Amino acid sequence: MRAGSMDATIVVQRVATTRNAAGTPVETWSDLVTLRAQVIQSSTEEFIRGAGAQDLTATVFRTWFYPGISNADRIVCAGETYDVKEIKELGRRQGMDIRAVSVSTEA
Repeated sequence: MRAGSMDATIVVQRVATTRNAAGTPVETWSDLVTLRAQVIQSSTEEFIRGAGAQDLTATVFRTWFYPGISNADRIVCAGETYDVKEIKELGRRQGMDIRAVSVSTEA
């Protein structure tokens, strides 16, 4: 991994559940860490599902290792939100590939 090839900035967010004034659980996303990353692969596929046509953009981000990131987290990169699907460690805690999917539904 070369630092010069990491030209994107990603924000890893984690969900927290709080209660509003009425006592109803509300999920809020808060920033966990901001990392420099390289976009390794990005592909788009269109699927027709029960909810309508969906564009699934699968992206692989390569970044330095950060402990504690899990599939329950999400990534924000260039204004787009991605759900983390898989994390692959590179070397001995040197880096990691984060496979994520962005889902947008057309009405």
